[in-house]
Amino acid sequence: MKKDKEKVIDEVWTEDHVRGFLDVRAHDGGSDDFHMLLKAYQSMRASDFELFVKFFQEQGRDVNATGLDGHSVLAIVDEHRHGAEYAEILRAAGAS
Repeated sequence: MKKDKEKVIDEVWTEDHVRGFLDVRAHDGGSDDFHMLLKAYQSMRASDFELFVKFFQEQGRDVNATGLDGHSVLAIVDEHRHGAEYAEILRAAGAS
């Protein structure tokens, strides 16, 4: 069988595409801010993530929001080998 969708690498994201992540909502009863920030981190290149964090903050959202397990996105990113650039973006936005 043929794959339905091929993986897209280095896709160019428009501002509207990046802003679309501001509509992501948690489906587990957790924090919407945590969920949308985590999904953006998992989906975006660092440059797009930096733009997303700017939009995120413009809406007054919480960069220190935590998941149901009590971990922030920064705590998760800090554990990832390739997360340094993303962690730097979060820290610059006030995450601790």
